[in-house]
Amino acid sequence: MYGLVNKAAQDFVIEGHGEEVWQIIKTKAGVDEVAFVSMQPYPDEITYNIVGAASEHLGANPDDILEAFGQYWIKFTMEEGYSHVLDLAGRTFPEFLNNLNNMHAHIAQSFTELKPPTFFCETIDAHTFKFEYHTERPGLVRFVKGLLLGLGERFKISVGVEYIGTIDGNENSHEYRVTYNS
Repeated sequence: MYGLVNKAAQDFVIEGHGEEVWQIIKTKAGVDEVAFVSMQPYPDEITYNIVGAASEHLGANPDDILEAFGQYWIKFTMEEGYSHVLDLAGRTFPEFLNNLNNMHAHIAQSFTELKPPTFFCETIDAHTFKFEYHTERPGLVRFVKGLLLGLGERFKISVGVEYIGTIDGNENSHEYRVTYNS
């Protein structure tokens, strides 16, 4: 993952628990970097280790941390100067979700080693859709749920996310049922 993700994880911990707690989590995670470089790729294990160390130190379920971090990610990227990219992806929640693959393709022009997930939306009714998430990275199901909830906050709407399960037993493909009120 890119340093931007790890920087967000660092800010997420500091904002919620302070610099001292970040230093403890960073040490437990085996992170040696003084600062993460946003545009530099890092091994995925660093991010996973940060989540694991945060879970251990804070006594919280790693899935709960991932979900809260997913919600935080939306706010973080907007504050870090990427709000224009989010704005280009859509003016409404459904439009945005249907443009996620295009948004990631645009981002990949700058982050050349990006391995983005892919998404698919299928409308069920006016306020419900099936949302598919396909990835090479295991264990991020609740992070994606958090992202969807964070997008609800961004669009100032109420969003509900129900994880349905893997698609055809494939651990790299997941399905959610997403409801929203505009």
